[in-house]
Amino acid sequence: MRTPVRRRLRRLRDNPEGEMSLLEHIAELRDRLIRACLALVVTTVVAFTWLYQPLLRFVTKSYCDIPARYRIATAGGGCRLAALGPLDPFSIRIRVALTAGLVLAMPYIAFQLWRFITPGLRRSEKRYAIPFALASTILFAMGVAVAFFTLPKAIGFLVGIGGNNLAVFFQADRYLRFVLFMGLAFGLTFEFPLVLVSLSMVGILSSGAMLRAWRAAVAIIIVVAAVVTPSQDPISLFAMAIPMWVFYFAAAGVARFVIEPARARRRAQLEHPTSAPRNP
Repeated sequence: MRTPVRRRLRRLRDNPEGEMSLLEHIAELRDRLIRACLALVVTTVVAFTWLYQPLLRFVTKSYCDIPARYRIATAGGGCRLAALGPLDPFSIRIRVALTAGLVLAMPYIAFQLWRFITPGLRRSEKRYAIPFALASTILFAMGVAVAFFTLPKAIGFLVGIGGNNLAVFFQADRYLRFVLFMGLAFGLTFEFPLVLVSLSMVGILSSGAMLRAWRAAVAIIIVVAAVVTPSQDPISLFAMAIPMWVFYFAAAGVARFVIEPARARRRAQLEHPTSAPRNP
């Protein structure tokens, strides 16, 4: 009986360009999704079992940094969130572990995504699999970092805008849901330049088109940031919009000076192939 590795090696040998039918594409997508889900399960279990306490301290840091009159202080100078239901601690632990598992599994998920689209790329473009996964992870981590850096200022703005006559009370489940969604929103939107670069690599989007539409892009980005940020405060809005503006022009620069020259060189080689030397 042939092992899966031998079958894969034989398929690569018989079909070096990786061309597949529609059913083979569906089967390949299923396999990649199963692997990504298994990785997510493993990382979530690890986060649930061993990483929960340090993660909870990290997530609640923004809450502990707001003024003392808006939080529950402890005798030792710390702070706590209020869990109102008996199931809240368990659901909070699952939510924190699942979010951390997604962050930990992001490199492998990005790698599986790239491996799924590589059959449609040229052989010279397939070498970008590992850089694509690394860039995806770094950008996601940058987005989460920016979210948690702006959270204390954003929360201070939100709780103070109602005036001093309101008693602000933070429920653990709602607060952590807000914070985790904020981190995920920033992390996913920071993948924006990879989408633009990928579209440029496959020839759908050019640097000229991006530069011509920069005014519309700036306006669309500010609208998207206003919709995506769950806090709806101006601090978080511009903390998301400004990096996305920078990423937009950076992606246009990568397309202009890296991707399009390489495509032009390939086109020139196809149109004017080097003739083989003749024997004397």
